[in-house]
Amino acid sequence: MAPGESGAAAGEAYSAAEREAIYRAIRERRDMRHFAGGHVEPAVLERLLRAAHEGPSVGFMQPWRFIRVSDAALRRQLHACVDAERLRTAEVLGASPAPDAAGPAVQGAGRQEEFLRLKLEGILDAAELIAVVLADGRDAHVFGRRTMPHMDVASVGCAIENLWLAARAEGLGMGWVSIFDPLDVARLLGLPPGAEPVALLCLGPVHGFYPSPMLERERWARRAPLASVVFDGGWGRPARWLSGSENGGAGDG
Repeated sequence: MAPGESGAAAGEAYSAAEREAIYRAIRERRDMRHFAGGHVEPAVLERLLRAAHEGPSVGFMQPWRFIRVSDAALRRQLHACVDAERLRTAEVLGASPAPDAAGPAVQGAGRQEEFLRLKLEGILDAAELIAVVLADGRDAHVFGRRTMPHMDVASVGCAIENLWLAARAEGLGMGWVSIFDPLDVARLLGLPPGAEPVALLCLGPVHGFYPSPMLERERWARRAPLASVVFDGGWGRPARWLSGSENGGAGDG
């Protein structure tokens, strides 16, 4: 079945150009770490946050809150939180899983060095810094969460992805930073009890978008083939209807 012949009701499908624009934004979205300074016009920032707020949420709970961080001193404090966790993560990566075996210890040390070489954030460089927070009082929302309470986090992820794709369409880069201690960030942002920071989003102009995910370019990880993550009728059962073509696309990194 060709694109546009999906069986949708007449008039419901987007035009070919509109469809391609959406799929292009998905393909070319990147987790950006390098920013060009500059600024984001207030109207554009509002448009992006509106796109995030229009994201889907389980039970329509809308658990997201967005905090714009403009104060330079607060940015530096948040950057220090991220850097502290970066070093702690490096320690874990460098730990040997088998202290009496030299081989794994060497591999661990190498992974630690690779991690420390990566640029993980642009908190001090990006035009805008947006903290995304799970709102307090969300335990009152039971619809869709009684057996899966983590659906609040899943819902926030949908809002962030909306913002990400909209930013790419505007020609702005965005990077999701999650390397921090939530308690430290909550204290710095003055969050009420029960609220929890999920992301620090670096947003703004970039000199150019990475042609492929940064972590893939740095050989940290590679995208799994589609056939390895799509099953048919049960876990591990191959989806033989897949075309077998792997065209790459956007992904973490």
